[in-house]
Amino acid sequence: MFATLLGALPSPPVPESAAAEAGLDARIELQMEHGLEPLTAAGWSARGDDGEVDPLGTWTAAAARTGGMVKAVLPGPWSSHRPVAAIRGELLGLVDSGCRWIEVHEPAAAAIGPDPEARARFSEAHQVLTDGFPGVHLSLALTGGSADTAGIETILAGAYASLAVDLIEGPDNWRLVAATPGDRGIVCGVIAARPGSDDRPELPVWAAGYAASTGGRGMDRVGLATAGSLVALTWEQAVEKVRRLGEAARLAAAPPDELARRLDPRAVDIRSAGLGRYDPPAERPSRPGRGPRTIRS
Repeated sequence: MFATLLGALPSPPVPESAAAEAGLDARIELQMEHGLEPLTAAGWSARGDDGEVDPLGTWTAAAARTGGMVKAVLPGPWSSHRPVAAIRGELLGLVDSGCRWIEVHEPAAAAIGPDPEARARFSEAHQVLTDGFPGVHLSLALTGGSADTAGIETILAGAYASLAVDLIEGPDNWRLVAATPGDRGIVCGVIAARPGSDDRPELPVWAAGYAASTGGRGMDRVGLATAGSLVALTWEQAVEKVRRLGEAARLAAAPPDELARRLDPRAVDIRSAGLGRYDPPAERPSRPGRGPRTIRS
C-alpha cells in the first residue's frame, strides 16, 4: 500500500528572499513527512530557455532531493492537444535520465464518451506514446470526472502498468477499476481536492480494500491518492489533506485489530458495529457519521 499525489500542491509560504527551489524543498519535505511515495514535484517546475516547463529539469531537481522514488508527470496528448511525438520525446528523455515512474495525465478523457472516432484517436495516441518502455512504470491518471463511458479497452489501450482515477468527482470510474485486469495497479483518488470535505480514513480504507479485491489484484497493486490538484486550497488546508492521505494509507495496510480501534467499525466488519470496538482519535467527533460498509478481501 502506498500514497501519492495526483496533481499539484499550492505554493508553500517561503520567504521572498529564499532560493528559487525553496518551494520544491517544502513540497518534497511535506510528502516525505507523511510517508508518501512515489514523490512528485507537486506543481513546482523548472523552465527551459524558452520559458516553457521543462519536465526533465523538473524531475531531475526533485529526484536530487531524496533517495526515494520520484515520479515525473506529463500532460497527455488528448488533454494538452500537443503532438504525440513531442510528448514521447519528453518521455524518452526522462527514461534515458533514469526516471522509472512516469504519470501521464488525461483529465479530458471524461469527454470521450461512446464516440467511436474519439475512442479510436485516444487509443492510437496512447499506443504510440507508450510503445517500447520495458522496465518503466507508466501510469495513466484520470481526474476531474468519470471516463467510464469510453470503456476500459480505450482507456488502457496504451502500455500502462497502472491506472489512477479520481473517485470523488468521477465516482463512475469505479467501473473502470472493476474492469482493469488484475495485473495492473490501481491508484484510488479518494482525498477530495476541495476544502471542507470529510477526509476521515473510513472511505480511503474501504476504497483500497475494494480495489484490491477486483481481478484478484491484491493490496500490493493498490495505492491511495488525492483526487486531483490541491492548488485551490491554502497551504495549511493542503498540509492537512496530505496528512490525512498518509494516515489512510498506513491504516489500509494495518492489521485488523488496529483498524477496529481506529475506524468506525462498519468500515472494518459490519458485525463489530454492535460490539463497540471503536476508539476514535481525539480530534474526531465521538459519534462519527455513517461510514462505508464492510471491506471484503
